[in-house]
Amino acid sequence: MYRTFFLALSRNETFRRLLLACPVTRKVVKHFVAGDSWDEARDGIASLLDKGLKATVDYLGPQTRTAGQAAATVSAYIGFLDQIRDEGWAGDVEVSVTLSSLGLLLRDGEELATSNAAAIAAKAREVGTTLTLDMEDITTTSKAIRIVNTLRKDYPEVGCLLQANLKRTEADCRALDAPESRIRVSKGAYRPPAQATYHDKHDVDLSYVRCLKTLMEGEGLPMVATHDPVMIEIAQELAAHTNRGLKDFEFQMLYGVRVVEQERLADLGHTVRIYVPFGENWYPYFIRRLAERPANLGFFFRGLLSSR
Repeated sequence: MYRTFFLALSRNETFRRLLLACPVTRKVVKHFVAGDSWDEARDGIASLLDKGLKATVDYLGPQTRTAGQAAATVSAYIGFLDQIRDEGWAGDVEVSVTLSSLGLLLRDGEELATSNAAAIAAKAREVGTTLTLDMEDITTTSKAIRIVNTLRKDYPEVGCLLQANLKRTEADCRALDAPESRIRVSKGAYRPPAQATYHDKHDVDLSYVRCLKTLMEGEGLPMVATHDPVMIEIAQELAAHTNRGLKDFEFQMLYGVRVVEQERLADLGHTVRIYVPFGENWYPYFIRRLAERPANLGFFFRGLLSSR
């Protein structure tokens, strides 16, 4: 019920306007979003790298309603990749993108999104870094996986996100695992139809562990996207059991969430990559973060109260 309520708010225009009108909202949002522009995000990324962390950068741009807007998103990512190269960050910073922002939901969107993603993947390879494709709601999952498979013919290093709350994901982990593959597995931030998903937390956790086991036993690079201390411990145990070294998998966490744990894992020698969102269209992302963890909502309200 909690998650359903907040995910509904992410689509509520009235609440969005109220939140934007609140003078202290942006101060709290900055805990989870690195800024509106690359220039603002740059300082946050540099701070992470100084702590021995890595980053994946996600641009929260305007909603894509036309092919021209999708092309503008591609151009923006090309520019960000140039900045990553110029900063000397290619070994530590990659980019993440949603396929809807590349035109997936438009007419002939699968072909358009594939072409646009290929352009970003080519630029990422030229710069010396990588691209990861983020999954969205279940209505686009099959198309997204087809795009991943198409891109991998030329860019086997292209990564993708899979969501453990979907019943299909364990099979997708097996199907997508391959040498050079990079698979980020999370519990899932979207609310899919009941028949296609696990709703009970225990069932989602079990699915997550099964997915981790499949990936740890596989040939690619597992990217363990979680803040759950139990899942972190299980990932470490599975890695040891499958003879993976500290650099043969990576933990991924969200910007501003469990910062002390991020640094602790990095200090142990793990690769820890932080998901760094920035851009003017931060509202849907921010609400999804509140939906994922009640602790985030508590932080939000404490921030509001402390600003009065």
